[in-house]
Amino acid sequence: MEASSGGLPLIHVGRQAIYDSSGDVVAYELLFRDAAGATQASRRSADATSRVIVAAFTDFGLDELVGTRACFINITREFLVGELPIPFDPNQTVLEIIETVDVDDAVVAGVEQLVGRGFTIALDDYTPGTHDRLLPLATYVKVDVLDPAVDVAGIVQRCREDFPGIQLIAERLETEEQLHRAIELGFHLFQGHVLGRPHVVSMVGLSPSRLSRIRLAGALAAADVDFDEVVSLIAADPVLTYRLLQATNSAASGLTARVSSVREAAVLLGLPTIRQWVTLMLISELTEGAEEPLVATMTRARMCQNVAQQLGLSGDAAFSVGLLSGIAELVGQSPADLVQQLPLSEETSAALADGAGLLGQVLMVVRDYENGVAAGLADLLDPDAAAKSYLTAMAWCNEALGAAGPVARSSTFPTPASTP
Repeated sequence: MEASSGGLPLIHVGRQAIYDSSGDVVAYELLFRDAAGATQASRRSADATSRVIVAAFTDFGLDELVGTRACFINITREFLVGELPIPFDPNQTVLEIIETVDVDDAVVAGVEQLVGRGFTIALDDYTPGTHDRLLPLATYVKVDVLDPAVDVAGIVQRCREDFPGIQLIAERLETEEQLHRAIELGFHLFQGHVLGRPHVVSMVGLSPSRLSRIRLAGALAAADVDFDEVVSLIAADPVLTYRLLQATNSAASGLTARVSSVREAAVLLGLPTIRQWVTLMLISELTEGAEEPLVATMTRARMCQNVAQQLGLSGDAAFSVGLLSGIAELVGQSPADLVQQLPLSEETSAALADGAGLLGQVLMVVRDYENGVAAGLADLLDPDAAAKSYLTAMAWCNEALGAAGPVARSSTFPTPASTP
C-alpha cells in the first residue's frame, strides 16, 4: 500500500477501455492494482474483487470512472455462489467470470440467480470446456487472441452458430495486424494495448479501525437489529459515513432522494444493503486508519452537533456537516468538490460548499473555536455553554475511539479557546 504525501493510504483502480468496430469506447473493465505504477494485477481473488467494488462504487464513484458506459468487474467463485454479497443493482455493471473459476452445479445455479436478478454476464479468457455450461447465460465472451492453445476462429464460428446473441470480445490485442484479423473473424468488441493500455487512477483512501467495523457488522447480524445502534455506529465512523452517502448517491443504488444525515441514508438504503457494504468493506481494508486526523474530524462533527442542538437545529445534519468538512481536508478536496459527489440536501450542501445558512454558520464558528478564536461562537452561545460543548465533544470522541487503542491525542486536540 502506497501512502500519500499526507501519510494516508492511496487506493488504485486500473481501467481499460473496450472498443467497438468504429473505434468508440463502449465499456471499461475495472482492474485491481496495488500501486499507481502497477501494469498488471498482483492477484485475482475475492479480496481483490472486493477492493475494486468498494473503490469503484464508494471511494471514486462509478460515474467518475466509467460515466454512462458499461462497467466490467472480475468476479470470483465466492461472489457467484453467494458466499460474498454483490451489493449493487445490475444497471450498467457486467460481471466478468474469470477463467480460473471451477464451473460446477453451485456456480451454474448462482449465475442463473444473478441473471434472474438482471445481471449481465461475461466469460473471461473463454476456452471450450467446463465453461460451456455458462454460454447460454452469457451476454459477452472474451477470447485471448494471443493464447496459442486457443482456436480463435473455431470459437467465433461456434458462438455465431449456436449462440448468436453473444457479443464476442477480442482481448490482448497487441498489434494492428491482430486487430484487423479480429475484425475479419467477426468479433464485435475489442480490447488490448494496441487500442489502449490500462490507466491507473488513484486517490487518497481512508481506513478507520477494523474494530468499529466488526462491531457494526455484529450489530447488523443480530437477530433483532437495533436500528438506532446501527446509525450510531455508522455515525462514529467518518469513512463509512462518507461511503454510505456515496453509495446512496450512486446510480446503481436506484435511489433519487437527497439526504442530510446518516439516519436518512440508512433508512433509504435499508439494513440488508448496509450489511452487504459493511461485509465488503471489512475484507477490503488495506491498513489501519490514521487515527489522529480521524479523531480531530469526529470531535469537530460532535461539536457541530452539540452547538446545533442548543440552537434548536438538526443535530444529525450538523454532525454530517462537521464530519464531511473534516473528510474533505483529509482527502485534499475542497468541500465544494466533495458535496458534488454526495446526495446531500440543499441546506447541507450550501453549508459545506459556501458556509451558507445556519448550519454553515455553526461549522464556521466551530472551526474558529478549534483554532482558538472564540468570538464567533460567543455570538451564538454563552461562554460556559461553548466550553462545555467542546469538552463534551472531546469526551465523546475519547469514548468512541477508546477501544481502538492509544492515540497521541496531545497533538490532535487543539486547546479550547479561552473564555472569560
